[in-house]
Amino acid sequence: MKPSGDDDLLKGTWWFPLRRYLPGWGLPVCWQGWLVLAAYAVLLVAVCPLLPKRHFGVYIVSYLCALTSALFIVIWRKGEPPR
Repeated sequence: MKPSGDDDLLKGTWWFPLRRYLPGWGLPVCWQGWLVLAAYAVLLVAVCPLLPKRHFGVYIVSYLCALTSALFIVIWRKGEPPR
């Protein structure tokens, strides 16, 4: 008998599956997950040049923390639950 998580993954309910041998999630298994990763990359590349040059280090660290936190929240909510 298969674990229930495998059935959910086959149905497409999880955007990010758990890794088998390491903690965390793997690459997306559906288009929604890929869209989230693409949006993260685009926002990362597009907004960085627009940040003010004065105190750039503070702004970039703050921006990266906020953007990565948003990505982590999406992965946490739409990824396969940890075992």
